[in-house]
Parts: sequence; C-alpha cells; structure tokens
Amino acid sequence: MQQDATKQGRPETEPVETDCVIIGAGPVGLFAVFELGLVDIKAHVVDILDKPGGQCAELYPDKPIYDIPGLPVVTGQELTDRLMEQIRPFTPTFHFGERVDELQRMPDGRFMLKTDAGTMFLTKVVVIAAGGGSFTPKRPPLEGIEAYEGKSVFYAVRRMQDFAGTDLLIVGGGDSALDWTLNLQPLARSLTLLHRRDEFRAAPHSVERMRQLVAEGKMQLKIGQVTALHGEDGWLEAVTIRTKDGEERLKCNRMLPFFGLTMKLGPIANWGLNLEENLIPVDTEKFETSEKGIFAIGDINTYPGKLKLILSGFHEAALMAQQAHKYVYPDRKLLFQYTTSSSSLQKKLGVR
Repeated sequence: MQQDATKQGRPETEPVETDCVIIGAGPVGLFAVFELGLVDIKAHVVDILDKPGGQCAELYPDKPIYDIPGLPVVTGQELTDRLMEQIRPFTPTFHFGERVDELQRMPDGRFMLKTDAGTMFLTKVVVIAAGGGSFTPKRPPLEGIEAYEGKSVFYAVRRMQDFAGTDLLIVGGGDSALDWTLNLQPLARSLTLLHRRDEFRAAPHSVERMRQLVAEGKMQLKIGQVTALHGEDGWLEAVTIRTKDGEERLKCNRMLPFFGLTMKLGPIANWGLNLEENLIPVDTEKFETSEKGIFAIGDINTYPGKLKLILSGFHEAALMAQQAHKYVYPDRKLLFQYTTSSSSLQKKLGVR
C-alpha cells in the first residue's frame, strides 16, 4: 500500500533519506516508480496537487486517451488508477500539496531538497517528471488576498484536521471544490460552498451528495462571487459576496478557493540546470540533465525528435532507471531481466 506522508501530518524536522525523489505524480512520474522499483530503488514522490495523476487526473479525468499501448481507450483517471495499482508492490511515499522549492548538491554527492511545507529530503537521485512545470493555483482577483494566504486562505488541503471546528468557505464548482466540501463538512463547524452559478463541473454523485447535505441543513450553498475579504493580520473573519439579490456579508475564518490551475516552470528555473525555452535538455541514452544524478522525463524535457506523448515518457522512465541504479548502487552490477521470465522480478511484483 502506498503511503501518503501529507496525510500523516506534520512536516519533517529531519531530512528524509531515500534513494530517489520524483518531482511530479503524473502518469510518467508514477511509471518511474515502477521502473525504479524493478531495480530496487525506493522513491518518495512530491506533487503540488492533492492527489496523483497530474494534468490527466486534475484537468481531464474523463477525457479519453487513445494512444496508450494495449488500452484502446482509457480516461485520465482510469490510467492514473491503473498506474497506482501497478506501483503498489513498491510502496512509494507520496507528499501531496507540496512544491519542491530548493535543491542543492551536498559535499557527499547527494542532493538536499526542501519543499514549501518544510519537508526535507536527502537523496542520491532526483527525477523531474513535472510535465510543463509545477501547477500553480490561480489566485482569486481579490484585493489584499496575499496577506491571508497561508494563514486563513489556502489553495490546497494538506491536513484535514486544520479545518476542524472552523467556519469554512469553499469557492468553486469543480471536482476539487466538491470533493473537499464532502470531506471537510463533517469536521467544520459550518461550511458554505460558493459558486458563480448553480451548475457544477464535478462528478454527478458528488453534486447530488452536496445538495443532500444542503437539504438536511448541514451546510449552505450560495450562488455568487466573493468581492471582498475582511479581517486583520491575515486572519479572515468574514467575506462580502455578491449574489443576484445584492451583496451580503458571510462569516468565515477559513477559505479554500479552487479557481483552477496555471502551469509554470517555477523554482526548477533556479536550480542551475541548462534550460531551453523553459524545457530541460537531456540526452537520449539516460535522460539525464546537465547535472549528474538529476534526470528529466516526460513533457518537461527536450531533445531532438522529442514527442510530448505519455508513452514517450514511459520509455524515458525505463532508460532513466538503468542509469539511476548506477548512482544508487555503484558497486552492484545491474543484470537486465524481463518481467515475463525473471522469477526475482515476479517476486518483487507479488505475482510469484
């Protein structure tokens, strides 16, 4: 079973020592867990989103994909689910809702990474599988919102317990807004879902459950928009919302706006890697960057003939793992094996 360090609670006070840190939990990052696992490399996976799947699961969960080998048609969410099942034998640890902000090489050759949540890693290998960069939540166009961010306005849920006993306002109409409405409603003292219209882009069963909670008086649904925030020193006390009936003041001390995502290269641009038009050049033998021990696979990299396809990223992950083994186990020769015939690989996969 995969571990989710984010849900386990507090940030790490000491560095997590591991073989590999994978930045990005999209399909290519997930398959990298599999390929690394086959060669006995354990991985921690960091993603700014609150769940695996990257762009596929966050933006296009129901969009059909037709070019995954062996799967004539599969949705983004189904592909994510299958990959999560495939990597289960290798028990990766996930750190959701975190962004890797700092990366530096240590005197012993390993890398120290630090996330915006304070989690630190000491690792032999880094794999950047961040698509076109990190997904950054869109900030609502509200005056002075920056002062509230990180104190009472949040764009992701790192610990559900942080919202227990709060007067919570969730803004949005997609899957993230509805999912967190349903998950946090039992914990919050009061919860209001605000959306600009009475139609939602979320799973129908989630919308149905939300409306049931409203009918039972367990939460509120408001149709309108936030126009102003009220509070001091970054601590929210209330918001002004505009509805078809005019403006009203709504009491709340926590707000979760889900206004979608933008994609930026982010801190990766400051890590000293060679860049080419915001992409990371790599070789086509190992998919290694200009820094030994740091690899880039998937849409984040570039090389002659590059095709931005998921299946291309899968191929890159396989070759990356072969070179990563040399850094993690410099004194151990890697014997190439097939999963169809190798009893040791089948044992790792739990099928023998």
